[in-house]
Amino acid sequence: MKKLAAGNWKMNGTLASLAEVGALLGDHPKPACEMLLCPPATLIAAMSTAARGSALMVGAQDCHPKPQGAHTGDLSAAILRDAGATHVIVGHSERRTDHGETDALVRSKAEAVVDAGLVAIVCIGETEAQRDSGKTLAVIGTQIDGSIPGGATAASLVVAYEPVWAIGTGRTPTLSEIAEVHSFLRGRLRGLIGSEAEGVRILYGGSVKPSNAAEIFAVPHVDGALVGGASLKAADFGAIVAALSAA
Repeated sequence: MKKLAAGNWKMNGTLASLAEVGALLGDHPKPACEMLLCPPATLIAAMSTAARGSALMVGAQDCHPKPQGAHTGDLSAAILRDAGATHVIVGHSERRTDHGETDALVRSKAEAVVDAGLVAIVCIGETEAQRDSGKTLAVIGTQIDGSIPGGATAASLVVAYEPVWAIGTGRTPTLSEIAEVHSFLRGRLRGLIGSEAEGVRILYGGSVKPSNAAEIFAVPHVDGALVGGASLKAADFGAIVAALSAA
């Protein structure tokens, strides 16, 4: 499989921010890994135009599970595809927490993404309290079972493990903790989708930065990263892309 460096801009970025795309592609025109940026929906079309013909793919941060209809303010996977998106993040912990998204809703969104011909990036992860009480594997096992779309394949699915307590905090699990979870996820995926599981990229996310990227990418079953704040600047994200390309 080709490894994936994905950036989630969250609620950050304006048209002026697209200068970072030019800088990123200038420094990394043909990386050995895949590159993906998921900006706010208002920037998807413009970023797709800026990245046309390059190694950079563009994705979205969420979608509605229905293909169309009376859902004011929402965007379907088909609309996002029309704007230039190739991937859609679903089930990010900030969506699960801020908007009360359940595993069932995340799964319905992931299925809508796949039905639209896009790649679903399904996020899972435990809270600090859940980790401290020894429930990490039970929690992420339940999440993965409930959130993976039916009929998922290696071509249509990416899984991102993001411990909630590590997102934006500067804290990360130990390498052995990351290894334990990613190995568990690979095994769980084998049980859910069989041999397709071997080709599914399992990304690590949560305070990934240039200073720790290389050691994280050396962990077995870490097939890339879902990067938050460090993806906003070409220099930072480019260093992570370089580390993944060398892994």
